[in-house]
Amino acid sequence: MALLFKNARILTMRDDKIFEGNIVVKGNRIVYIGNDYQGYAPFEREIDCHKNLLMPGFKNPHAHSGMVFVRDLVRNVSLQEWLFKYIFPREDHLIPEDIYHLNKVAYLEYVSGGITAVFEHYFFPDYSAKAAEECGMRTLLLGTYDSKKTSVAKLVDNVHRYNDREDPLVRYLIGFHAEYTSDLEMLDKTKEAIDLAKTPFFTHISETQKEVDECVQRHGYTPAEFLYRKGLFAYGGGGYHCSHFTDEEVKIFKENNLTIVSCPGSNKQLASGDAPLNKYFKEGVRIALGTDGPASNEKLDMFYEMQLAVSNNGFDTISPFEYLKMITVNGAIAMGMNDSDVLDIGKHADIIMLDISKYDDDIIPNIVNKGSVNDVKLTMINGKVLYENGKYFFKESVEEINKKAQDVKNRIEAEMKK
Repeated sequence: MALLFKNARILTMRDDKIFEGNIVVKGNRIVYIGNDYQGYAPFEREIDCHKNLLMPGFKNPHAHSGMVFVRDLVRNVSLQEWLFKYIFPREDHLIPEDIYHLNKVAYLEYVSGGITAVFEHYFFPDYSAKAAEECGMRTLLLGTYDSKKTSVAKLVDNVHRYNDREDPLVRYLIGFHAEYTSDLEMLDKTKEAIDLAKTPFFTHISETQKEVDECVQRHGYTPAEFLYRKGLFAYGGGGYHCSHFTDEEVKIFKENNLTIVSCPGSNKQLASGDAPLNKYFKEGVRIALGTDGPASNEKLDMFYEMQLAVSNNGFDTISPFEYLKMITVNGAIAMGMNDSDVLDIGKHADIIMLDISKYDDDIIPNIVNKGSVNDVKLTMINGKVLYENGKYFFKESVEEINKKAQDVKNRIEAEMKK
């Protein structure tokens, strides 16, 4: 049986037009948008939207969800000190089962904030997959070569194991942390795996000026140009942060249809430098916004990222609708989620409902300028309602999820003191 959203205002994100209508969902797909929906009755459930807005869910194309255990650990230090002194030593204590528990805490934040898909870049991706499939979170995993744990053959096998399934909720790509944490073996083995699996490539790029300068000293090229010359972008992809691009790197991203995933909240907290999104937009580079991990960002909130981007770049070059695309359509394109980018017949039913009763008819600018997670009334992923009016529909309770994650954090902090 089908589910009906009725009496709604609808923003498909194909364009900036908002219209009144109804949406019918059957299974995990949208089967009807319009006013003559009776042909799909009877309905398993009818949801009266009371003129609130239905739109595609927000996409978070850069996250380390499991880092909730080091949230608010330290502030006012550089990226390198933050990583090497505080984060990496604690991550050495993580075990696979930890990721399964920690990710769920982030999922609570995601769904209550309208996020319906996440690009997960962290340890033990199989355990991220286990948590995502159990909770119903649409997820893209980033697998990384590791000479001790993950071979080229294993990476390629994971790509096929996840991606060759029919309509998978969880998919898998290949990348690594960054040029400055990768040796030449990792670069070569990653390239080998990408060529065999024919997948896009993603990594942190040019997050700080120090990173850029040191890459030039090592290789004679800036990070994006170096990785491009190594052939890692042969099948597309993109970079996280990209705050300090040269004109040549902007050209590389434009000509190769790569995506810049800017993370304004993380850049602000670590004082890494704001990405010049106006410049990138003028040059025609696709821009998406991500939260990064909860350790370098106090929030997992796409409204916050969008509003920081506006604060840094204004509206002279980029319109409110284009900012909204950065957290919906562009993120979906970056992640290869072409069935989840807009609301349309045949697309995945990844839908959110926003309370717009406080706004006037200028709805899109109001969402961009004033929207908040408190406006999210409902989040549906893959045809299932996971959040509605303050209630979560996960297998475990909120209390159980938070307790298990706190137990992980307590254990690691105790081990750090030994």
